[in-house]
Amino acid sequence: MQKEKLRNVRKRKGITQQQVADIIATDVSNYSRKESGDVKIFNDEWEKIARFLEVPVEEIFEEEEAKQINHFDNITESSGFGNNINGNLYCNVPEFLLESQRDYIEILKKENQRLQEELDALKKK
Repeated sequence: MQKEKLRNVRKRKGITQQQVADIIATDVSNYSRKESGDVKIFNDEWEKIARFLEVPVEEIFEEEEAKQINHFDNITESSGFGNNINGNLYCNVPEFLLESQRDYIEILKKENQRLQEELDALKKK
């Protein structure tokens, strides 16, 4: 969902996307995706943008459209980094996936410790 209110105010004030991108500490391509609705604008960013444009947040704010995103489809190599998902280099990972990875990391740490102890024992022989 495009952020028409934001775009209109920005253009009316003669502000470029690059200028707004600088205010929220991002690159212009990411800001462009934010303004077009492809990437979420976070609350602190809305506030920074509103201050920069010298308008109340309510004048530019538009609700985010809920999107169902499958993070494992449409992966492309166009970024050269292999992490370009749906044309968006930024991705919200569901908490259950993060938690499963944390559990796996703990298992690997324990296995690493066991192997280190085994190696130390072999070195003593």
